[in-house]
Amino acid sequence: MKILVINCGSSSLKYQLFDMKDESVLCKGLVERIAINGSKLTHKVGDKKLVVEEDMKDHTEAIKHVFNALLDEKYGVVKSLDEIGAIGHRVLHGGDTLTKSTIIDDHVKAKVEEFIKFGPLHNPANLMGIRACEKLVPGKKNVAVFDTAFHQTMPAKTYMYAIPYEYYEDYRIRKFGFHGTSHRYVTLRTGQLLGRNDLNIITVHLGNGSSISAIKEGKCFDTSMGLTPLEGLLMGTRSGDIDPTVMNFLMSEKGYTPEEVNQIFNKKSGVLGVSGLSSDFRDLEEAADNGNERARLALDMFITRVRKYIGGYMAELGHVDVISFAGGIGENSATIRKAVLENMEEYGIVIDDSRNDTREESVISADNSRIKVLVVPTNEELMIARDTLELTK
Repeated sequence: MKILVINCGSSSLKYQLFDMKDESVLCKGLVERIAINGSKLTHKVGDKKLVVEEDMKDHTEAIKHVFNALLDEKYGVVKSLDEIGAIGHRVLHGGDTLTKSTIIDDHVKAKVEEFIKFGPLHNPANLMGIRACEKLVPGKKNVAVFDTAFHQTMPAKTYMYAIPYEYYEDYRIRKFGFHGTSHRYVTLRTGQLLGRNDLNIITVHLGNGSSISAIKEGKCFDTSMGLTPLEGLLMGTRSGDIDPTVMNFLMSEKGYTPEEVNQIFNKKSGVLGVSGLSSDFRDLEEAADNGNERARLALDMFITRVRKYIGGYMAELGHVDVISFAGGIGENSATIRKAVLENMEEYGIVIDDSRNDTREESVISADNSRIKVLVVPTNEELMIARDTLELTK
């Protein structure tokens, strides 16, 4: 069966088409600037590339262009859309009611709409992608795979907030966690590599958005992101953990509205806000090496926060078998991986510098390290494709 995986952002759309016989990627692509002047589709088949520059007013038009690319005489990979068995959608927030991947029906769409209040940027775009596919290929099965689902095994003592209990009862205000599809893939892959499915793992997904999860015997026990993806680590543009009264102070002193404060903490903070330079960690590493003190400060703050969460999760789990790095930074920056785990020999973590000099799936810890350390490149799209196949075959 061929499975199309779609990941809709507010103004973008990523896609991959898998042949599930061997889980190979037949093509992949990106649509940028949806509903903005200068829309562009970039469609890749191996080394070949098709670029379409045409304004697309909404996600329906964008997905129409995706289907056209899949069918293109020169760059297409299917003769008919009937060859696509089902479509898998990444959905940000399923709350605590949609706790596993599921075939999409009216009930599921209603729940995704209900949780727009917790995912105002992503859930509406996810819904637009689902409705566009339903409109353009009616009768085709669509599957929702939720970023929040993997974390719903957390016990109440790790997902509850210490605020009046009525707010949880009335509004479901609690920690949900995100990047769940990535953390699930890394957990499963780590288990495959080490031949066990009952490991205690700290999965470290580091990128422009970053999160860490404590995995107890293969299930999520705790995670750094919360009600929304703002909680937890310092990130590219997100502040991460912060004293909530900072928001009140800025609203009082600067006259900001709640929405303005929300934008500041989500879009203008993190390493971008501290450095005043960039949210791209590669830019910050280069600038820090050239003596930029604020870039160095931003990186040091990021590394310190990651170390603090790893240490906290080691205490929560009691025993840790593995630490697995994933995400754009976790997979590609040997410098940051080393800095995060430096001087942790006392805790059973020893990095081998030569092994750490990699961007490939591998063990990077020394032979005498009690806790193994791995690089496990994540593959959220494959995870979505597998779930879609399982639910629709």
